[in-house]
Amino acid sequence: MSRLAAITGAALAKDLRLEWRSKDAINAMLFFALLVVVIFSFSFNPTAEESRQIAGGLIWVAFLFAAVVALNQTWARELRNQVLDAYRVSPAPASALFLSKALGNFIFVSVLEALMAPLFIIFYSLRALGPTWQLIPVSALGTWAIVVNGTFFAAMSLRTRSREIMLPLLLFPISIPALLATVNATTLILTGEASAKVWIVLLLAYDVVFTTGCLLLFEIVLHAE
Repeated sequence: MSRLAAITGAALAKDLRLEWRSKDAINAMLFFALLVVVIFSFSFNPTAEESRQIAGGLIWVAFLFAAVVALNQTWARELRNQVLDAYRVSPAPASALFLSKALGNFIFVSVLEALMAPLFIIFYSLRALGPTWQLIPVSALGTWAIVVNGTFFAAMSLRTRSREIMLPLLLFPISIPALLATVNATTLILTGEASAKVWIVLLLAYDVVFTTGCLLLFEIVLHAE
């Protein structure tokens, strides 16, 4: 376990350093999400009550599409100088490489959410009528659901000709249950109409199932030609 944690930490630190120097993923995601916020804010002018009803869907659709930008770059960097081939022949467990990529993407998307949340609040005059603290587990579980599947499918589509198109085609259908749960939980928290605990539990179960599946299958994907 300590070896797995050490390898995962080293690979994660490498990815964070590369992103800190280039800021390619963060800048691309931020620009896309900001564009969505501005376009929707100019397209309609809802009341405060209407904003609470629709904001959950707008927020998470924007984050989902923006996350694809970062997920497409997850493995593309490793093709340079045959880095991915080096991973294949190394004795390091494949699960460590997958976890480092998924955790890195989780950090990048979480930074995007932290930067964009104030803008959503300002543009749509949002104020949660339910327990605001529940937005933290909803955001964490919803983000992990996106990135864990996105990281896995990005690896599957890496060597295809149109990986930018293939990733959304694979990711979006499998993310529908998590997206529905996240949107419904966020809407319930904003409107205060009912408790979001059921949706949080469903998100947790979704994350456990798909994280386990991705970890078990990733070695096959890594060594596939």
